[in-house]
Amino acid sequence: MENSKKSAIFAISAVLFWSTVATVFKLTLEGITFAQMLFYSSIFSFFSIVIVMYFEKKLNFKKLLTPGSIKQFALLGLLNPFLYYLVLFKAYSLLPAQEAQPLNYTWPIAISIFSVMFLKEKASIVTVLGHITAFFGVVVIATRGDILALGFHNLFGVILAAGSSIIWAGFWILKMVFKGDDSLKLLGSFFFGAVYSAIYIAFTGDFIFPELQYLAGSAYIGFFEMGITFFLWSKGMKLSTNKAKTSTFAYLSPFISFIFIALILGETIMISSVAGLLLIVTGILIQNSHRLRKRKAI
Repeated sequence: MENSKKSAIFAISAVLFWSTVATVFKLTLEGITFAQMLFYSSIFSFFSIVIVMYFEKKLNFKKLLTPGSIKQFALLGLLNPFLYYLVLFKAYSLLPAQEAQPLNYTWPIAISIFSVMFLKEKASIVTVLGHITAFFGVVVIATRGDILALGFHNLFGVILAAGSSIIWAGFWILKMVFKGDDSLKLLGSFFFGAVYSAIYIAFTGDFIFPELQYLAGSAYIGFFEMGITFFLWSKGMKLSTNKAKTSTFAYLSPFISFIFIALILGETIMISSVAGLLLIVTGILIQNSHRLRKRKAI
């Protein structure tokens, strides 16, 4: 099979898995708390990464336990999965999936802003326009289209869902700064994420052994939101002969997600959710088009 076809299969598989997780979040939260879901999904994610690294012959626990690595992984794990998913899962417990999902999708915008702040990238007018467009999309979703009145349905939930993208951007920047294999960084961060979440539910008295269906939901999240899917996407990008084209598959995920949300959760998809998501994706595409032009000019 040609690399281009393999690339498409891996990338589309990742997109389809990511498209289902908003629905699984809501279904699993019907039986356990957001903190419990984080604890169990972090454990499953850690083991999913162990399995993948074992088959890729990259598994090396000695590198995981060096003093320098422990400090890096402890910090990465604090941001993701612990804080990132703690905030995101709480947002999903407060908002309809059709609102939480696109609000969280603002993470490329947050990464762009952090890249300017910490990686010394220049912010062009086109990039700023992309940020404004995406922010307008957030307002549309948060107000359910009632922009002039600024009537927020659940402002705290909106802040959490959109704020989770800032935590993710911080994780991404640190992961770029820290040297080493990306797979090992994921393994280390999810090990510490599981430790942090265990400490959190121990102190809050929130530990339970959930019913099988909710444990299965956490396992699905651990494997296909946090773990294996990142390897599928990474593999798809590595095999791609046109990375810019392959990366656009990711923009299908939130729209496909609406289909699962409507069919399985039974949510009536609001025009404001679709319009807001379109604005967010448009803003991301605007800023990415500027970066692509810069690369071609080099």
